[in-house]
Amino acid sequence: MPHILLVEDDASVRDGMELVLRRHGYAVDTAARGEDALALLAGPAGAGIELAVLDVMLPGIDGVEVCRRIRADGSAIPLIMLTALGEDGDIVRGLEAGADDYVVKPVTAPVLEARIRAALRRAEPVRRRPGEDAYAGLVIDRAGLTVTKRGTVVALPPTELRVLLELSASPGQVFSREQLLRSVWEHDFLGDSRLVDAAVGRLRAKIEDVPAKPVYVQTVRGFGYRFGPV
Repeated sequence: MPHILLVEDDASVRDGMELVLRRHGYAVDTAARGEDALALLAGPAGAGIELAVLDVMLPGIDGVEVCRRIRADGSAIPLIMLTALGEDGDIVRGLEAGADDYVVKPVTAPVLEARIRAALRRAEPVRRRPGEDAYAGLVIDRAGLTVTKRGTVVALPPTELRVLLELSASPGQVFSREQLLRSVWEHDFLGDSRLVDAAVGRLRAKIEDVPAKPVYVQTVRGFGYRFGPV
């Protein structure tokens, strides 16, 4: 039974979402404030939480800051942001803070549950492949599912790790954003290229010497991304 944290200050929305999720077999903890969510995650119950759904607009610490603090603490649990219709700025801020996905309110139960299932699948151990690949100081251990740069382990949340594994499996091949959405996020018509761009940006910040001039994850303008050096 997957264990989820739902952070939403609107009691009626929170209760409705909690009911739906419990009917789908999830164990659900709830919080109405960002401070309460962080305290819960830091406490004994936090160890069992496998995913968090965070509303952006919260009293006190907002959802974006909650997301940022969760990532700063080293947690790799999937984070899904709830944003208001038309608030593109909130979407961008949430993704830059480390959110794995987002849904726009009002959201239907099937859409939310589908996004949660996909996020939990991404957090499952990646199918292990034999071998170890080394690229100019970057070593990708496909058996141990670890990444090191010049001997230092690089901690990557599941979504960023999956993007790197997908790209590096075929060095030099160009992957469109749509291909990455389908293979990593399992999105198709529900997808958004901003998810890919944000994950690539976070990945570059961790593995590139100069993220603005990437060597490993290269942009092919007008097409997508490829893994180098090639």
